[in-house]
Amino acid sequence: MAIAVAKQPANNRSRRTRRLPYLLIAPAALLMLGFIAYPMISVLYYSLQDYNVTKPWRNGFAGMSNFTRIFTDDPRFWHSLDFSLRWVVVEIGLQLVIGLALALLVNQTFVGRGMSRALVFSPWAVSGVLTTTIWMLLYNPSTGMTRYLADAGIGSYGHSLLSDPHTVFWAAVLAELWRGVPFFAILLLADLQSIPKDLYEAASVDGASRLRQLFHITLPHLKDAIVLSTLLRAVWEFNNVDLLYTLTGGGPAGQTTTLPLYVANTGLDGHDFGYASALTTVAFVILLFFSVLYLRLSKFGGDRA
Repeated sequence: MAIAVAKQPANNRSRRTRRLPYLLIAPAALLMLGFIAYPMISVLYYSLQDYNVTKPWRNGFAGMSNFTRIFTDDPRFWHSLDFSLRWVVVEIGLQLVIGLALALLVNQTFVGRGMSRALVFSPWAVSGVLTTTIWMLLYNPSTGMTRYLADAGIGSYGHSLLSDPHTVFWAAVLAELWRGVPFFAILLLADLQSIPKDLYEAASVDGASRLRQLFHITLPHLKDAIVLSTLLRAVWEFNNVDLLYTLTGGGPAGQTTTLPLYVANTGLDGHDFGYASALTTVAFVILLFFSVLYLRLSKFGGDRA
């Protein structure tokens, strides 16, 4: 009996110790539940409704009709999805290659390395709207770089890159590259600095070239960083609204309308919040599917080759 009484306080302390971490994270968990779970449930609810503030007499339960309309009677959805996929693939591919090259460059030891790193990372500190303003000034046909290119015999005077369907895509890609490349450079540089120097010294002694060191030492070590950074950036680029909305407005003639921008136009301009919620739900499912598939195929977190 005495032994049982002596053990009881220790058991109580053990229980309190196990509960303490959950009590400490409870406030953050409740905030996440309020700011993430509630909006998601709300969007799912409205996706099953006819909800247009300009036509309140038609509001009510719609069932799956919004989703049926998306896949069978909305060519703008398929066009925006096609552009979104092209936008993500081109942007992520170029940002990764250029970001990796810059990270490898500023990882070297040379005079002015600190200033070079600051210049490489500085575009990341600029907001999306300010980035758009800078590039709109550069693309201005009267005062921007196209005028000076015309002076040099390249192109013609008064040609607007953002109004031409043949050039607007790459003009927008270039503007987003300037803002997105530093993200990859920062993450990859941080991981590059954790690679043991002994590996490169041993490879040099064995006669391995810089190219072989890149493919057999650097890239395998950076695998998880590359997978994570490309996934995060792909989600952000897919959801890109600010730059394209202020740079092109989705034009000309809807040529640069991504799926999230189509959702914003449907909800904010068309006031059809029920259909916009259905589009948002479809976009969420698409992102979730490709994110899980990408992580599975890339074996994220597994052993480095």
